[in-house]
Amino acid sequence: MSLISQNADSRNMVRSKRDDDGDEPLVLEGGRDLENEGESDLVISKSKKRKKEMEKRLEIEQEREMKQLENLFFGSLYSPLEFGKEESEEKGQDLDEDGSALFFVDRSANNLLSAHEEDAELLEPSNDIEVKSQKKAVWVDEEEEKLSVNIAKVNRLRKLRKEEDDSVISGSEYVSRLRAQHAKLNPGTDWARRDSRLRTYDDESSDEESGVTLARGYETIEAVDDILRTDEDLVVKSGAKLLPGLLEFSKLVDANIEDPSNGPINSVQFHRNAQLLLTAGLDRRVRFFQIDGKRNTKIQSVFLDDCPVRKASFLPDGSQVIIAGRRKFFYSFDLVKATVDKIGPLVGREERSLEEFEVSPDSSLIAFVGNEGYILLVSSKTKELIGTLKMNGTARSLAFSHDGKELLSSGGDGQIYHWDLRTRTCIHKGVDEGCINGTALCTSPNGRMFAAGSDSGIVNIYKRDEFLGGKRKPIKTIENLTTKVDFMKFNNDAQILAICSTMKKNSLKLVHVPSLTVFSNWPPPNSSLHYPRCLDFSPGGGFMAVGSAAGKVLLYKLHHYHNA
Repeated sequence: MSLISQNADSRNMVRSKRDDDGDEPLVLEGGRDLENEGESDLVISKSKKRKKEMEKRLEIEQEREMKQLENLFFGSLYSPLEFGKEESEEKGQDLDEDGSALFFVDRSANNLLSAHEEDAELLEPSNDIEVKSQKKAVWVDEEEEKLSVNIAKVNRLRKLRKEEDDSVISGSEYVSRLRAQHAKLNPGTDWARRDSRLRTYDDESSDEESGVTLARGYETIEAVDDILRTDEDLVVKSGAKLLPGLLEFSKLVDANIEDPSNGPINSVQFHRNAQLLLTAGLDRRVRFFQIDGKRNTKIQSVFLDDCPVRKASFLPDGSQVIIAGRRKFFYSFDLVKATVDKIGPLVGREERSLEEFEVSPDSSLIAFVGNEGYILLVSSKTKELIGTLKMNGTARSLAFSHDGKELLSSGGDGQIYHWDLRTRTCIHKGVDEGCINGTALCTSPNGRMFAAGSDSGIVNIYKRDEFLGGKRKPIKTIENLTTKVDFMKFNNDAQILAICSTMKKNSLKLVHVPSLTVFSNWPPPNSSLHYPRCLDFSPGGGFMAVGSAAGKVLLYKLHHYHNA
């Protein structure tokens, strides 16, 4: 055996020996090399152990961060914070088996928790609003700061500019402007928010400044909360005042465009529901239209063979229509049963015409103008004559007070009579200033004023209390008409008074009652009213219908009023 083979065998024996007993040092010819290799193995094992410990710590930290994020999103799921316990108990409960803390509470981030450290017994739980206001965004996109957007280059983004020279903005500014634009286009509904109930209603000055008054029967706080969660018209705006000078209006499709009249229109009136309009004229037809301002669909037509209609009027309760002409009888049309009843002549009376009449606001009486100064009182239920009133001169015009307890009349003696319908006696009689023959009367819905027209075209506006107190001077005399005043009408809130004469074209004026001035832009300069004969305002004031001698019913929208 050669030396080379002997050395090779010895080396192999050393290697196998080292593999079997790696922990015991072997002193051979290459002893120093083996010692160096053993030291390097120890270093490697220590580094591996440290690496495992670091990985374990990273896993614990990552798990803790995940729990913190879950607590931020969903609340304290694992160990919710309980106020009022001592810190020693908290520490004892929040230690793991090895003594390390499972999580920690950063009390410097929340002033409520720092107060807990000082005085745990005096701290009260905060409401949700304060907690929400102190929470910050959980995640912020860092790329927003690096992003830049040119809002001047894109057409649909130009509305985000605050100034004309705005062009390039940062990503965060772009996001904030988008949020502001969204909030502007989609305002929230306060009544649907949970925190809306936190509002207090003890301060009455806030309601007075906003011009909002509560409807009758909704004065309690519980009722206020209820009505603010609905869209019904239970809150009345009291501060809306019509301005004088120019009246904002627009012309709509004619009310009777589907079936125009073949003769002059003598009566137009809105039903109490503001959707149904009555028209009647000398063609002996009474028509009903559903008013929407666009189509104005015809609903029904009633033909009266022997009575050219001079006047037709709804009962205020909306159940019937009273129709009269130059006949000694009149008709009653029942809207529910769709039947027409012929009534008259009245027992004990010889009147050949019952064309002038008025219906009381409580729907109980119908007052007809009779012969020789007589006023005939007829029950709306039985259609029988129940009483009469007698003027000194001839009777030409009638008007009920707003509550239906009094009746005003005027006629050939130039005086205005006030009648008490409960006693059927005249309680006051006064001269209408400058009037020889009274031709028209009208009372305001609030009962404070009334207007009297004469055959000379003069319209006097009086305050009721002052007139009954003996003051005969009107608060305003309207001299814009030059021919006989045939028709007058206050609108629903007594801010507009319409005066009309049938003897002249376009002789229809609208008076702004608070300032006692006439609207300068009415009648419209570019359109013709022909010969106006009657007029009515819708219950909400939004529509105004004008009947003319041409058989048309012109319809206008008054922009100041939002409801029909």
